[in-house]
Amino acid sequence: MGVDLHLETPAAAAPGTPHSGVRKGLTDALREAVRGGRLAPGTRLPSSRSLATDLGIARNTVADAYADLVAEGWLTARQGSGTRVAERDVPRPVAPARPRRTGGAPAYDLMAGAPDVASFPRAEWLKAARRALAAAPDDVMAYGDPRGRVELRTALAAYLSRARGVHADPDRIIVVPGFAHALTLLGQLLSDRGLRRIAVESYGLDLHWERLARTGLRTVPLPFDDQGTRTDGLTSHRAVLMTPAHQFPMGVPLHPDRRAAAVDWARRTDGLILEDDYDGEFRYDRQPVGALQGLDPDRVIYLGTASKSLAPGLRLAWMVLPTALALEVAELKFAVGVASSALDQVTLAEFMTSGAYDRHVRAARLRYRRRRDQLVAALADRAPEIRVTGIAAGLHAVVRLPPGTEQTVVQAAHWQHLALQGLSTFRHPEATPPPVDALVVGYGTPPDHAWTAALEALCRALP
Repeated sequence: MGVDLHLETPAAAAPGTPHSGVRKGLTDALREAVRGGRLAPGTRLPSSRSLATDLGIARNTVADAYADLVAEGWLTARQGSGTRVAERDVPRPVAPARPRRTGGAPAYDLMAGAPDVASFPRAEWLKAARRALAAAPDDVMAYGDPRGRVELRTALAAYLSRARGVHADPDRIIVVPGFAHALTLLGQLLSDRGLRRIAVESYGLDLHWERLARTGLRTVPLPFDDQGTRTDGLTSHRAVLMTPAHQFPMGVPLHPDRRAAAVDWARRTDGLILEDDYDGEFRYDRQPVGALQGLDPDRVIYLGTASKSLAPGLRLAWMVLPTALALEVAELKFAVGVASSALDQVTLAEFMTSGAYDRHVRAARLRYRRRRDQLVAALADRAPEIRVTGIAAGLHAVVRLPPGTEQTVVQAAHWQHLALQGLSTFRHPEATPPPVDALVVGYGTPPDHAWTAALEALCRALP
């Protein structure tokens, strides 16, 4: 009793292969024959003697392979019934799907919120990684402190104090795998304290609003004008999420009077300010605006990230918390169980302490400023009636359009194979300011070789 069975095994290709290699090859071939459907459930296999004779291998090799597959559940063996393919649902292999046709896929990317990842300092990062790994203690391979590696928290405390005016010490810093993860933890913290809503800016990222909503918080937009977010709307809130150094995406810093008013509100009401300092290193026309956290470290939670200065793929961000909240947030992070790579953390620590981070930021600042200047010059030449704002800092600019033309220009950009967003994309659905027609142009995103062509495509799309 049996079936004809064609199998590709090491024995056929390489006579004299050791027993272990032949056995593994036969086991793999039989398993694939069952998985692929060539051997249907219930099929009786040749006896070990018969199959061994057909393949020219030892009988005990076949018997061992059968035994392995019986143990794995692919085959069954019963006295008097021989060896059969197990009665089970075997998923058939699915041919890989063909890539979707993307005839209109963008060739150029001017989406805001990302740096030029092609300029990531690979050689310097690799050197830092080697030095960090050579010096790292053995516990770098363990689960570690939920707050993050002490090497990185120490390096961050020194850097943030020096470069951003943040009052920090390592015990108050928590390293997280991205800003959105930090926002989720803080939303949970506020929700656990009984808050049901949080103030946000009229313009921002819907991703952030959605993250907060998932923790049970309703986001309420504050009024906005040419001096930034209006802080007089904070009186009925206990927490606010802000981008005071460089409002995203409008690009204006919060007016000094309003910075002071926000801190006064937090002190007076026992409120909390969540400060998103997403691109604080990139200021072009004067010294960067210092972090709001420096005015009151006990009322402001500082949030920073390596996503703009280095690359979002690193998944490294950080929070500087008031002392009273640091332990509580660390426990929340531990409960969630999500952490950044310890090796990437010690590498970034070495990258910072060696001075490589400062050198990279200075070089990136020059490169992005040059692109900003090229963008402004091109628009002045090709569309002189269009005004560009929010260009004193950051990696994007707001290009003001004639009323009623935003959607038309975005569609025209699509025809130019250009990925681009209108300002309306970033407007909170409950915001009260009247809509403004504009584009949010991310001039930091394209690699150097694509920048000129992307700029040309933008100019062609403008009215």
